[in-house]
Amino acid sequence: MALPQEDPSLERHFKGHRDAVTCVDFSLNTKLLASGSMDSCLMVWHMKPQSRAYRFTGHKDAVTCVNFSPSGHLLASGSRDKTVRIWVPNVKGESTVFRAHTATVRSVHFCSDGQSLVTASDDKTVKVWSTHRQKFLFSLSQHINWVRCAKFSPDGRLIVSASDDKTVKLWDKNSRECVHSYCEHGGFVTYVDFHPSGTCIAAAGMDNTVKVWDVRTHRLLQHYQLHSAAVNALSFHPSGNYLITASSDSTLKILDLMEGRLLYTLHGHQGPATTVAFSRTGEYFASGGSDEQVMVWKSNFDVDYGEVLKVQKPPATLASSAGNLPAVDFPIPPGRDKSLESVQSQPPEPISMPQTLTNTLEHIVGQLDVLTQTVSILEQRLTLTEDKLKQCLENQQLIMQRTTP
Repeated sequence: MALPQEDPSLERHFKGHRDAVTCVDFSLNTKLLASGSMDSCLMVWHMKPQSRAYRFTGHKDAVTCVNFSPSGHLLASGSRDKTVRIWVPNVKGESTVFRAHTATVRSVHFCSDGQSLVTASDDKTVKVWSTHRQKFLFSLSQHINWVRCAKFSPDGRLIVSASDDKTVKLWDKNSRECVHSYCEHGGFVTYVDFHPSGTCIAAAGMDNTVKVWDVRTHRLLQHYQLHSAAVNALSFHPSGNYLITASSDSTLKILDLMEGRLLYTLHGHQGPATTVAFSRTGEYFASGGSDEQVMVWKSNFDVDYGEVLKVQKPPATLASSAGNLPAVDFPIPPGRDKSLESVQSQPPEPISMPQTLTNTLEHIVGQLDVLTQTVSILEQRLTLTEDKLKQCLENQQLIMQRTTP
């Protein structure tokens, strides 16, 4: 059987930030991409080539988080200056500002109905606000250390938060009670998000791990230990089949959640990859790094990707290397082809393979990783050479102009 389309590919990269990129988010129609940076600026990039980017200034300190409203008509940002700004993402870049917390705001997220906003802060609290007039609604304050991230569930009934107290907490929005605390992380929890189906959550940690829990049974479904440094951010593909992670080891990794294994390791950033996000359709994903770069990648995920992977089951030895727990009944998102459910309910049959072949495969994977890194470095050198060449030509033109009588 032919493999599905090609691998993810770097589509374009945006240069404009003057310090580390901290956050990225796509608008609903994927026409705009917003990014925040330690340079205190917010950039809104047009996905259409040759379109000018908007630079929004207003925050007095590093921008730590950014999120488009579901309609795409508003953009929220949080900052180390303790404020949240709500922007109208157009040429004027007008914004309203409000003092949201008594310390750095780490996270902003709109509810799916666009009516409310949840923020998280180093003041150890999670707060919920009305989008209209930014009226304070209530506070959730059981964390005993900085809160790095807070998100609404897709249906808006739950809130999940991640903290430096090494816990992930699940809250009921109506009762404002903490429903459950997940305490399995061995370090600060940097990021958390809901699966598109709303049935589970994934959290990233400073302990280099990614963990996936069921929000109904609170069972740990999957545990990945694939990065060699802190995992800073993650994003679910809208289909719910894939998860992408960004790490301080400078890589992005794409995981196949149905198979519980690593699909791709992407090398693009020089230094820590700080943020990553899929577009609302899943056709693209964007990443940002401490190298001041914003990169846009084409996912190239085929519609039948899941089906192809079901047929081509990975060898048991390779599947286990993802640190996946045995007998995972990962939820199938609503709207998935029912014929896949029967396949999913059957655990993959172990495939006995000679150790030599396993070693060879692992060696090939390692070599491919090295090649990818080499190509990435060559691309960078080529860009530098092009820049130098451009500079030389410009200097030559200036000299010509000066010497021409």
